[in-house]
Amino acid sequence: MKFDSIIWDWNGTLLNDVRIAVDSINHLLHDRDLELLTIERYLEVFTFPVQDYYELIGFDLKTEPFEIPAFQFISIYNTAVKDCGLHDEVVPLLSRLRNLGYRQFILSAMEQQVLEKTVTDNDIHHFFEDLCGLSDNFAVSKVANGKSLINKRGLDPERTLMVGDTIHDYEVAQAIGCKCVLIAKGHQSKERLLTTGAHVLDGLDEIEFL
Repeated sequence: MKFDSIIWDWNGTLLNDVRIAVDSINHLLHDRDLELLTIERYLEVFTFPVQDYYELIGFDLKTEPFEIPAFQFISIYNTAVKDCGLHDEVVPLLSRLRNLGYRQFILSAMEQQVLEKTVTDNDIHHFFEDLCGLSDNFAVSKVANGKSLINKRGLDPERTLMVGDTIHDYEVAQAIGCKCVLIAKGHQSKERLLTTGAHVLDGLDEIEFL
C-alpha cells in the first residue's frame, strides 16, 4: 500500500474499551428499567451519532433530554477507562510503523482532554504527531475534525490511510478522500463493517504496509 500517513481511530481500534462501554451504558439502562445490552447486541446497535444509538436501545429522549444520559454515561466511562488497556498488537505495530517512517495521528470522537489523558496514560503519546478529539461529549461526527487535520498537517489524502472500527470511520475517510481499513475488534460487528465495502480485518496484526 502506497501510504505515508496513518490516521487512527482511538476507541475500539487502539483502545480496548468495548467491555467498559457496555458496562457503563448498562448502569444507565438498569436505572431506567430498560433491557441490558450484551456485547453481541451492542455490536449490532451502536452507531453515530450516538444519540441515535441511545434511542435504539430504549431511551425516551422526548421526556429526558439526551444530555442527561450522555453526561451520566461519560462520568461512569471516564472513571472506568483508566483501567482500560490497549489491544495487544498496538504498541509493537505503532513502534514498527514509526521506525518505517510513517506519520501517525489519532482522530477520535472522544472529548479532547480525555483523549489526551487516556493516550498519555497508556504511554503511547510519543507515537503521534497530533491527537484530534471533539470539543464535547456528544460524539456526533468526526468529519469536520478530519478535514481540519488533513489541512493543518498538510496531508495528501491519497497517501493517507484511515484505520477505524465503525461505519462512521469509513464515512469520515470518504469525506476526506482517504482509503480506509476497518478492524472488527471494536464497537461494531464484522457483518456491519462489511456493508461499507471497505477492507475489513479481524485484527491489527493483519495490517500489512510493506
